[in-house]
Amino acid sequence: MDRKHRAEEISTSTRACEMSPITPRYNETMPVKLIAMDIDGTLLDSESRLSEENIRAIQEAAARGIEIVAVTGRRFASARAIFSPLECDLHLIVSNGALIKSRTGETHQRCLLPTETARRVLEAAVDYRAHACVVFDRPRENQLFFEKVDWEGPFHGPYLRRHREQVTEVVPLTACLDGEDPIQVMFLGECTVMRRAMELLEALPSATEHTLALTEYSNRNLSMLDVLRRGVTKGSALAEWARRRGIAREEVMAIGDNWNDREMLEYAGLPIVMANAIPELKSLGWTVTLSNDENGVAEAIWSYALNDTSPRQR
Repeated sequence: MDRKHRAEEISTSTRACEMSPITPRYNETMPVKLIAMDIDGTLLDSESRLSEENIRAIQEAAARGIEIVAVTGRRFASARAIFSPLECDLHLIVSNGALIKSRTGETHQRCLLPTETARRVLEAAVDYRAHACVVFDRPRENQLFFEKVDWEGPFHGPYLRRHREQVTEVVPLTACLDGEDPIQVMFLGECTVMRRAMELLEALPSATEHTLALTEYSNRNLSMLDVLRRGVTKGSALAEWARRRGIAREEVMAIGDNWNDREMLEYAGLPIVMANAIPELKSLGWTVTLSNDENGVAEAIWSYALNDTSPRQR
């Protein structure tokens, strides 16, 4: 499928989702009118820090009328916290495209995973239940459900300890599916284990009912596999948001580094890949910026969105 037809497909894939009206607002004079950026491995450095250089570039782009959109696999609360140092407005596409929210928490679109689809996934992946989590769109308690939480686990133990009030244990895990559709079913573990889980889910007779989003950090031997509503990707959500803002795909710049960024990069008129990206993304002929430890987001914004390469601006 060529990029034009793929873009048309993902721009209509969220019509069944819950949407709220929005009024377009952007600077008519800028060639790039929207910058979409991944967070982990892209905006944040390898120590999960947001640099002053990236903050400065993002705020300058916003000051010149460019729309800023964070597009991430993170949940909303986790993603929003990253941007607390920024003084500009922005929107967030979170959970790999399942939700679009304003910085203040207003929901613009929800594409939830049907309960019965989630149930079939969990029943088929019983051997991977120790890695599974069901995620709901709720304000505080009962957002994350596990069969058993490894509070000391190296992968998500520290994160879960910081968000204890949001975590619930239930056996069997399918018992949390009481009629309210979840955002997603998430599997987290070592890369080889998550690859096997993905192969299993891809081979299911019901595989057409869901979309899989894979994120891998081979240097940490850490992988996340998200099971989402059919057609939900970062790319489909970005296409819908740009459509509602009156922004053409040719006016969208996207920056990413991992498997789950591919649809977003394919949609964007100006796809930018991080130097630390997975090799497969860097092999597709897209522009490569500096790494996340070298402020690659700032470099891309100054060079390609603001057309300003003056060192004094960095």
